[in-house]
Amino acid sequence: MKTAAAKKSPRAAFTLIEIMIVVGIIGLIAAMGVPSILQSLQKEGMRKAVSDLVDVCNDARSHAILSGQTCDVTFHPAEKKFESSGGKSATLPDGVDFAMLDINLMDFSQSDVSRVRFFPNGTCDEMTVVLHSADDWRKITLEFSTSIATVSDVDK
Repeated sequence: MKTAAAKKSPRAAFTLIEIMIVVGIIGLIAAMGVPSILQSLQKEGMRKAVSDLVDVCNDARSHAILSGQTCDVTFHPAEKKFESSGGKSATLPDGVDFAMLDINLMDFSQSDVSRVRFFPNGTCDEMTVVLHSADDWRKITLEFSTSIATVSDVDK
């Protein structure tokens, strides 16, 4: 009398070689997609500038609310730098410049230093920044009653 294991066909499973071929094909497909995935995740140029500015503003907002003290974002337009008194700082990448820096409806784009204040109650000074590169223009606006930054394209 034959057991159940003996009745099975010897060809009922995949061989090790078949599994290795499938894994190899999957590996090749994944390896071809990695560079494009990394490129989409890497920030440079205008994307990096906008992300850095929004991050510094968010850092100042959260620091002011959590510490209960006013926090500033300081801009140095000539040096293309900005920093939060909460600790974050950034520099605009090469090819990206400040086209406009308005704080409380006053132009500070030619100033040596300018500050946007974030208050513990979640409000801030009104700010509009326009960044430009060779082919891209972006506007970052701080809404004074919520201190939340919004990014939009600039119509030419």
